[in-house]
Amino acid sequence: MAHALATLPIIDIAPYLEAERDLTKCQSTSDALHNACVQYGFFYLNISQFLDLSEPEELTQLARDFFALPQEEKDKISLEHQDNARGYQRLKQNVTNGKADNHEGIDFYKPVEKPDRSKPVWGENQWPDIPGFKHKYEKWIEKMKKLGLIVMEAMSIGLKMTREEWMELRAQVDDSFWVMRVIGYPPLPTDDDGFSCGAHKDYGCLTFLHADPTRSALQVFLRQSGTTASDLDGLPAEQGTEEGIWINADPVPNCVVCNIGEMWEIWTNGLYKSTLHRVVHRGSSYRIPFFFEPNFTANVAPLRAAFRLLPSQDKGSSSNESQTYKSVIYGDFLLRKVNNNFALDGKERYD
Repeated sequence: MAHALATLPIIDIAPYLEAERDLTKCQSTSDALHNACVQYGFFYLNISQFLDLSEPEELTQLARDFFALPQEEKDKISLEHQDNARGYQRLKQNVTNGKADNHEGIDFYKPVEKPDRSKPVWGENQWPDIPGFKHKYEKWIEKMKKLGLIVMEAMSIGLKMTREEWMELRAQVDDSFWVMRVIGYPPLPTDDDGFSCGAHKDYGCLTFLHADPTRSALQVFLRQSGTTASDLDGLPAEQGTEEGIWINADPVPNCVVCNIGEMWEIWTNGLYKSTLHRVVHRGSSYRIPFFFEPNFTANVAPLRAAFRLLPSQDKGSSSNESQTYKSVIYGDFLLRKVNNNFALDGKERYD
């Protein structure tokens, strides 16, 4: 398949926003989500009926204002002042696959009771001293948390979960240990090997990405058996031995880019796969990803509904146990990942 024909699907979440839902339309949305998660792990989510689309543009401008500040001003909320997770990271302080990423950013996490900055991710959020920044970003966070639950419910129907099964899953994400990132990408240096953020998979649940109109920046690896990836724009291959192609996931009006993380891969026992993606910037750009994650204490394990959809084991094959993803406590999984995020400790990072 040629790159030009390989595009991500656009899915409208509007049927799930109606006070009186049309079950046929909801089922169509859920089926589209299921197919997208099986085939791509990525999709565009039309949210034009969910919020005022001027809101993310305001957030982008606030991000631009912050990253334009003198370095010493930005360093006042450096993550070293807190738990080495919450706060500002300088250019190339984030690390992916052992290599410094060419971007700077601010990370915010769900506030915790009894914060302790000596514990990873357990400190307090640090907000820029820019009028309206904290208020507008907190409003966005609340809307993305609501959207996360809506999409999770729609996905549960795509998986043919019973109402009881959905409520059990909902209880694992109803106090989401969310992450909000604000990222500034300067133009890549001419002597750089091409990556603003190297190839990686998101390790949580759902990512909702708003980006400015920059094209050919976000690139997604689509698995295609029998297809050898030709390097996109002459960039190095980063997919190892996997067969498939890299495509551009350019911004689409009225949509956020959504992708599933490794927790969905566990919940579906591999039916859904978290997908490799990377970022390349030839000019300045700003991206605002929100990560809707499980509760910190959630025990993430394969769902019964997923096993009903997966092909049955052959009677002569090895036991189901060898074919089952191991369960994880999300908070423990998160801490192991965060420990590899920063150059200051020889430490992958959310994108």
